[in-house]
Amino acid sequence: MRFLRRSSTTTEDSPATEAAEAPESVESHKKGYTPGKGRATPKRREAEGKRRGPVKAAPRSTWEAMKRARELRKANPQSKDERRAKIQAQREGYAAGDDRYLPARDRGPVKAYVRDLVDSRRNLLGLFMPLAILVFVSLLVPYELVRSYATLATTLLLLAMAVEGVLSGRRITRQVRAKFPKETVRGGSIGWYAFVRASQLRKLRLPKPRVKPGDKVD
Repeated sequence: MRFLRRSSTTTEDSPATEAAEAPESVESHKKGYTPGKGRATPKRREAEGKRRGPVKAAPRSTWEAMKRARELRKANPQSKDERRAKIQAQREGYAAGDDRYLPARDRGPVKAYVRDLVDSRRNLLGLFMPLAILVFVSLLVPYELVRSYATLATTLLLLAMAVEGVLSGRRITRQVRAKFPKETVRGGSIGWYAFVRASQLRKLRLPKPRVKPGDKVD
């Protein structure tokens, strides 16, 4: 009597079994499977470097730097008169308070309003630079009594300037908040901006003052 047993041919994977498993693998590849590219994705710096080409080394001498500057001017021809006119336009725009030519710290209607408030009053802080010159001159005087009086006067003026700067900063901050209720106004930033503006000589202030002392600023 021969026992029933599996033949050796059936123990191996038959073509029919492989054919049955193949659709499942193909179906799994179709759904949510992304085959690899076979290489690493290049970094952004490497890709930009390939587009731009090799970067020139830094100039090794002043002569080489001047040579490169001449080459750049030749590649971008622009007459000296045009460059001077452009620089002059930037200076005039900055002095006039045009936002297109102002640095970030001076831009906007809030800073313009602060400048007008400072320029509409005569401030003791405006004597800061002359006071610094007076202190320097007093140090050259050979008389001890003169130096003592100069030091005392300087100390009192500096204290008065500090008090005036604090009070003026608070007053200007209140006025700015009332003028621009929707703006985020930081008292420390506005106060310091007003202090620096007030400590400069009126003729040297940039942007130039738009109002005169005593004018009413709305």
